[in-house]
Amino acid sequence: MKGTLRDSLLAGLFLVLWSLVAGAQEYIELSPPRPTDDPSKVEVIEFFWYGCPHCYRFDPYLEEWLKNKPANVTFRRQPAIFGPHWEPHARAYYTAEVLGVLDKIHKDLFDVMHKERKRMTSEEEMADFFAAHGVDKETFNNAFHSFSVEMKVRQAESIPASYGITGVPAVVVNGKYLISGTTTKGFDNMIKVMDDRVKHELNGQSTATR
Repeated sequence: MKGTLRDSLLAGLFLVLWSLVAGAQEYIELSPPRPTDDPSKVEVIEFFWYGCPHCYRFDPYLEEWLKNKPANVTFRRQPAIFGPHWEPHARAYYTAEVLGVLDKIHKDLFDVMHKERKRMTSEEEMADFFAAHGVDKETFNNAFHSFSVEMKVRQAESIPASYGITGVPAVVVNGKYLISGTTTKGFDNMIKVMDDRVKHELNGQSTATR
């Protein structure tokens, strides 16, 4: 009887510890925390690559979350470059940003690569793609090779590593919590964990200002 009770207690303790470990594995706490652009707000950064099928599947979840994003939360996308063939896509992102057409091309660039199976690695392909979205080729070429875009592309090669990013998609909340499909085991849960960490940080800010 005593053995049975002891075994039950040990089993219960194991389940509690397993739950705590499993919960802890849903995000990685960055130490030290990385600086954010505006400490008065909670910052969310998504690291992605247009060529990544997981990023493509995660994007609709993220877009849905953005519809109800708290006002005191800032969000930005951060292209990652982990190889030479990632560079043209990061350059396209920053070109669209400089030209003010990011909202027009973001989803469509994902679609053309993953639905139409186009690699979009050449400048000519990109120029045609932007032209189809109302940007003439000369304007595109000037932006694509501009100093501003060049600097951002070089940063995209180093920024992910500074957050400990080894794969995409990944999200960093307020410079403190690294969340990925690997840590959360699915995109639904990835959004839930991300949202939980955002609320945690918002609550912390609210407490600090009292």
